[in-house]
This record gives sequence, structure tokens and C-alpha cells, in this order.
Amino acid sequence: MKRSIRWRLPMAIAAGGLLLNVASVSASTPGTDVRLTHDEAAGRYVSAYTLATGNPYTDPTLDECSRSQGRQNEPAVAVDPRDTHVLIGSSNDYCGVYNNGADANGAPIASGPVWLGYYRSQDSGGSFVSSLVPGYPGDTSPYAALAKVRTASSGDPVIAWDKNGRVFMGSESSGDPEGTAKTFGDVWVARYVNPDGPAGATSNDGKAYRGTVTVAQGSAAPNLLGKFHDKTAIEVDRTGGSCDGYVYFAWARFTGNTSSGYNSSVYLVRSTDHGATFSSPMKLSQTVHDIQFPDISVTGNGHVYLTYRQFADVRSSQPTDAVMYQKSTDCAGSFSQPTQITAFEPYDATDILDTGGLAGSCGDFGSHCQSGYTFFRRSTQVRSTADQLDTSHENIYIVYDPSKPGTEVASGTTYGSVVSGDLPVKYHQNVGSQSAVYFIRLNGATGGHSAPALLDNETVGHQLFPDISADGGVLHATWWDSRRDASYSPQRPVGNSSGGVTGPALDVFATKSADAGSSWSAATRVTDMSSNPNYEQFSGRTVPFAGDYLWVTSVGDFAFTVWTDWRNTVQGVDQRETAEDQDATTSDVLQCRETTASGGLSGDKCPRDGGLDQNIYGDRTP
Repeated sequence: MKRSIRWRLPMAIAAGGLLLNVASVSASTPGTDVRLTHDEAAGRYVSAYTLATGNPYTDPTLDECSRSQGRQNEPAVAVDPRDTHVLIGSSNDYCGVYNNGADANGAPIASGPVWLGYYRSQDSGGSFVSSLVPGYPGDTSPYAALAKVRTASSGDPVIAWDKNGRVFMGSESSGDPEGTAKTFGDVWVARYVNPDGPAGATSNDGKAYRGTVTVAQGSAAPNLLGKFHDKTAIEVDRTGGSCDGYVYFAWARFTGNTSSGYNSSVYLVRSTDHGATFSSPMKLSQTVHDIQFPDISVTGNGHVYLTYRQFADVRSSQPTDAVMYQKSTDCAGSFSQPTQITAFEPYDATDILDTGGLAGSCGDFGSHCQSGYTFFRRSTQVRSTADQLDTSHENIYIVYDPSKPGTEVASGTTYGSVVSGDLPVKYHQNVGSQSAVYFIRLNGATGGHSAPALLDNETVGHQLFPDISADGGVLHATWWDSRRDASYSPQRPVGNSSGGVTGPALDVFATKSADAGSSWSAATRVTDMSSNPNYEQFSGRTVPFAGDYLWVTSVGDFAFTVWTDWRNTVQGVDQRETAEDQDATTSDVLQCRETTASGGLSGDKCPRDGGLDQNIYGDRTP
């Protein structure tokens, strides 16, 4: 799971840009939403070893995953470029958390692993088999020895294919398997191949696990106070050029234990031997000192681009929140200096805790905020891609989700959305806004770019967590959208009424372009069911967490998107709230707590009964 985003100062963004042909509709796409995470008796988790070899294997973690009805978030998905029947998905998968027994009061202990899921489809996303990437604590399969990892948990999955049946899965990871407070903060890349080699049947692409390489180690400090790594990105060169097959992996490195707070930089490694080994980490963002959300694109001529968000920071010379990029013309051997594409006013949900501190998510007890709202963590991010089949242009396609200029309004509470930064409360503003998805086309050859343009100029609803994919001359974009939320207001966080009651608020919408982003199809609802993202399922059932992104993947006209979903979550009552708070149980999940001998309340005795049933769903996009 990712570290909280830091909160910075705002800057305005210029409106305008490409003329987009967009209109909203409320109907869902014809496809039925498909569940990737079968953490219930109806669909077991299958070992990666069994998937590849057919030989039976299980262990307590996989058994727990098959019954847990647990949490999954921050999904990724990638379609095989040589066979659109084959897709690999992933997420932060909490399915094995409760496999280590119960406490003295009979409440299951949440001490098992959070790990990277491996979800495989061989019917173009019509169905998925759920599994885990090998190397998790308790893995004793023959594949376990191939996983060169030293951590107890992993997350932030990213996925990329080469054009010869290999798939690569990157992750950040932390936690000491010995149970100490050390939070190593490593990053690693796992690789899967076709067991019969590049000439094998494409239905077996990416099926056989071949090992995991730790590409950078963090430090063994507690509570992420040392050097640790976060927010990963991965891409593979599929151009057929001199660097075809090179794997590029990037992340944000944080140094937490400094006098000025958290500092972050972008680092990158590459593999020239199909993920067996990687180069030493190279620091790229030399002149930018506070960044997040790196993403990697490879253009048709083999040039490598890195985009990321720069945070405004009063402690340094960075006055603006901005979209940044760097370029390599030598297969990531070296990069240009950071260049700003555009500044923007962020949409970072913030509030004031009852204790007076600044919070990026709010819930109950120590996470209760003065506004009374319950909301998940959310901040402006930058995603990018390139069409590797396009050898005539050097276009980078970028989406991001800031505040929409002109929608700023006094919130009337302590809630705000237009200020970001790891800053004192004095910088917080009680100003809300509407978030929207903007698109930019960067010409890497000249450095010129289009003006920021709205993908879908809706007056109602927040748009957040966008992603974009490009292949064969077609762009596909997707995002979360709250236009169907009856309680929508720019004054409030997603899914909250004026009284703090929450309800179903989010759907996934998508659009596509066949002319390099000059025009877009009508935005179409993808999800069959709206979802409530504000269920308090984390930090002891006190705060919501939706992850930090969605994902879309495509080959030509075929596109598939995945998202975090709460349709299976069972609402309930938190027995600890002797005076129910503003959400009137609408954010509380099913939990079973009993009075202990000492007069207190036990932990949750029924964590497998649906209160934590957060899942990953997916569907084809138009």
C-alpha cells in the first residue's frame, strides 16, 4: 500500500486546448463487469506453480485467500500484444491477512501478508483465475526459491509485456518477515514467460514464473523513516529497434528522516536480458525535489519518456504543482533535464483532524475530521503512454485530474481540495472544487504540446484516477466519475451529503480517440453498478482507502479496464460507536465485536463475513 500523498500549495491552470467531441451518456457498456479477485469459496486462489505446471500445490495463505472475502485495491492490467485473449491483472491483495490464528478473545489476527495478486484471463477478460506472485511469506512451492525478495508485504503493482510472450510485474515492498518494525521499502520486478518459449502457443504467454529480482533496497528504519521506494512504473520496448525487449522500471524514492520532511526523487533501472538482471538505479529528477506518480512511455523510434507530478513546496524553489517530463534517446542510458509541460491547481482532498492536524482521508476515532465527512485518499496524478507502433510521430499522450478552473467554492466546513503539500495547517484552505480529467499531447521531437483539454466537459461530478493507453493509432482513456452521485457538490468530497451520509457514488467512464487525441468519442459508462468508496475498511475499520489509481490496457480497438469496487461489501454497525457519528452507519462495515472480561470490546470476530469484501472488477471499454 502506498504512503500518503504530501499536501502542497496551489497554482492555477490555464483552460482551453484541443476541440474535443464529447457528450455524456448514462448507459453501461454491453459487457458484464467481471470479477478478478475470487477470494471466496466459489473460486479458489490457485498457486502460480499449479497454473504453470498442472501439479497440485497449496498452503495456508492460498487457503485463506480462497475464503477471506478480503480487500484488494490499486489494480493493474495488461493485455498480451500478440494475443488479446490473454490478460494479466494484479492488485494490492489483502486476501492472506487473517491466516495466522486468533487472539485471546477469539478475534482473527491481522498479521498475514499483503501481496501482489496475479489474475489470469485466457478469454479476453471474460473470466479470471486468481493467484499470487510467488515469494509471499509462507510460500513453500518450488517457485518460492526463485523469488529473491526480503520483505513481508508488497503493493503498487505495474505490468508490461514484451512481444515474445514475457510479462513483467513490478512492485514496491516493505515489512520485515521477522515481525520487527523495520520497513525495508524495496522495489522488485517479477517475470513470467511462455513455458514453451517465444514460439509456443500464445495462450500460454506469461504463464510460467521465472523469478523476481530486487532492483533497489530501502533502509531498515521503522515507520518508513529511512530510505524507501514507492509509486512504481514499468514499460518494455516492443518497437523491433536496437533496444527491443529492454525492460524499464521507475519509482519515487523518499528520504523520510530529514529536517525538512519528506524529499522524493525519480529513479530508474533497465534490463537488457529480459528481466534476469537490472542496472544500478539512476537518479533522474536532479533539479526537482518533490515528485510523485512517475510513468514510462516508449515511442515508435525507441525513445524513452518519463512523466511525473511535481509538487509545489515552500521549502524549495518549486512554486507550482506541475506536469513534468524527461527524455532519453539512448535506451534509458541517460536522460534530459526535467522540463515542465504545464502547471495546474491540484485536486487533493484535505481536512482538519479533530486533533488539529492535516489529513488526506477521514473516518472515525483518531481519523475523524472536523467537517464530519468520511472520505478516501485522493490527489492529482499524472499518467502517460505512447503508441509503439507509430513510427511517424513521437507523441506522448498524458492525462491528469486537477481542479477545474472556475469551480472553486467556499466549502463551508474544514474540508478543502485546492491545496496540496506536506505543510502546516496554516496553508490549508476551506475551498472545494470540481475535479476533471485533462489531456495533453506532447510532441517529443520538438518539445511542443497541445494546451490542456478536458476529455469530458461535464458540469456535474468529480473525475479522478485517469489512465490512458495507445496502440495501433487508437487511444483509450478511462477514469472514475461521480456524475451519478445524487449528493454531488464541489463543496464536498466524493460520495458525501451535506450531513456526512455516504452512498454509492463512483462509476468508471471511458472514451477513445482515433486521431491522436484531437477528438474523442462520447464518454460511456463502463460499470454496471455504482459503488460506495467510503466504507471504513482500513486502520481497524476506521477509515476508507480506495487505492490511488485505475488502469486501462489496449491493443488496437480492444481495450480492457480494471477498478477497485465495493459492490460486495456488507454494510454494518461499528459497535465501538456508542454515539453514532454523522455518516449514520453508511460508511460502517459488518463487524462482530463482543464485550471482553475487562469490559472493553474485542477485535472483529467476523472479518471474513463480507465487511472487508473490497474487490477488483474489470470490463471491456468502447
